[in-house]
Amino acid sequence: MAVPTPSAGKARWNKIFRWFALHPYWTLTLAVLAALGPFLTKPFNLDDPLFIWTARQIHVHPADPYGFNVEWGWTAFPMWKVTENPPLAGYYLAAAAEIFGWSEIALHCALLLPALAVVWGTYRLARRFCRQPLLATLAALFTPVFLVSSLTVTCDVLLLAFWVWAVVFWVEGTNQNDSRKLFIASLLIALAELSKYYGACLLPLLAAHSLMNRRRVGQWAQFLLIPLAVLCSYQYAMQAAYGSSLLYRAMDYASFSQNLFAFSKLHTGLVALAFTGGCLAAVAFFMPLLWRPRELAILAGGAGLILFALALDGEMWKRSGPVMTLPHVAIETQFVFWAAIGLSILALALIDLVSRRDALAGLLGLWVLGTVFFAAFCNWTVNARSLLPMTPAVGILIVRRLEQRGTSADAGIWSRGVIVSLAASASLAGGVTRSDFLLATAVRRCAEQICSRYRHRPGMLWFQGHWGFEYYMQSFGASALDLKDSSLKPGDGLVLPSNNTNPLPPNPEKTELMETLTIPGPHWLTTWNTATGAGFYASVWGPLPFAFGPVPPEGASVYLLKQ
Repeated sequence: MAVPTPSAGKARWNKIFRWFALHPYWTLTLAVLAALGPFLTKPFNLDDPLFIWTARQIHVHPADPYGFNVEWGWTAFPMWKVTENPPLAGYYLAAAAEIFGWSEIALHCALLLPALAVVWGTYRLARRFCRQPLLATLAALFTPVFLVSSLTVTCDVLLLAFWVWAVVFWVEGTNQNDSRKLFIASLLIALAELSKYYGACLLPLLAAHSLMNRRRVGQWAQFLLIPLAVLCSYQYAMQAAYGSSLLYRAMDYASFSQNLFAFSKLHTGLVALAFTGGCLAAVAFFMPLLWRPRELAILAGGAGLILFALALDGEMWKRSGPVMTLPHVAIETQFVFWAAIGLSILALALIDLVSRRDALAGLLGLWVLGTVFFAAFCNWTVNARSLLPMTPAVGILIVRRLEQRGTSADAGIWSRGVIVSLAASASLAGGVTRSDFLLATAVRRCAEQICSRYRHRPGMLWFQGHWGFEYYMQSFGASALDLKDSSLKPGDGLVLPSNNTNPLPPNPEKTELMETLTIPGPHWLTTWNTATGAGFYASVWGPLPFAFGPVPPEGASVYLLKQ
């Protein structure tokens, strides 16, 4: 039997990569399925229940998406007061559930389509920006923020799908003077707005790109009136249905939360940098290929400035939540590292803009810088989902920088450094995704075990807390406690989750602790635990998008009301 020679092995790998390059859409489809497929049974968690409850309401009353009450903050509120997003994602979930059912795997499979639309659209867009669109798309795919967000049932990936295709058709339409493509882009902008209010940011972004491209206001401007009219019509419809402007309520909530938490601009800016670097962590593994040694030294100096800023912001860790399982130095080290990567991402956008000075570079630069600015200073908190929209732009910027430096390989055979960087990116993104999966699984197991033990005892079983814990406790037969209309009686049970929001400890004189249940979740990496400083979904929970180190188990305490 002949032993393959090194040249034969190299030729085989070249053939494989050539096939990938010649069949990009199949390659990207397989990559998405490989990355997300193992986690399609992920339990619902965090804000997922809000979208599922909206979808169930739409399933019964399609014209009244928010006409129900929800326990979300110690008492029941009308859903239109709780939600901060338009209802299009709820309509999509309701339609998918009508066909596939309401199970976790059914809804996650339905949301594979928006995820695939994002990567297909990123590839098509990247073809106009760089010579290696497949690499740019894979660099965007293998980021923690995209993979984790794709396994929620919220509106964020749906927004990004409409966003990236709106940019595709707008760029092609303005370059080709094609009114049909501009009209399609305007409809996609409207759908992005109805998925999430941030979609309206496409209006100034694409207007700025067209002005840089055409140097004047042209026929393209009239197409931006369509999504503007749709947004105004939506506002009128919600005002008529619920007596309130839901867009203005979302803006008021952001302002209220910023005043409530009262973080300084320095604090939110630093946290936004750390979230940018961690959520788009692929840049970290391409650093040796992106920057020369002198440029890396400058970035290291930037990390030193971040350390100095941390020293000035003495409230950073104290006000971001207790960091109990790790010494502060471990959290600070991770924070400074990801903030330095965040600086690198901003530098990629700025250097690309300064060096090229064209409309395409302007589009990428405004796309990235605008998203970071919004996440830091306009949103109610810094979170990963606010940074998700810039994922395609960052993937494209990585490849444009590689091509500018001459360090990327040709379209047929990728260099070893590129392959290693991409593989490392995929490994980290997969690890973060798995940790988020284990977290959600532990929350569901906790709810299931508590209900199986206590639901059939005499008396009612009540609980506090929200997110996935609330969803599964209700699914298994427990009732949410309304503190404004408490029906607690002697003999009832009360459950308080540990890693959750809004729990109020019961009166120790009137209750007896029956059990404290602990369920192992992720071990050395987590996206959501204030004890480790991880606050992927909201930085008020922790200053890191994800944290390495020992992770406390999920759990809950069960109390019995005394006679």
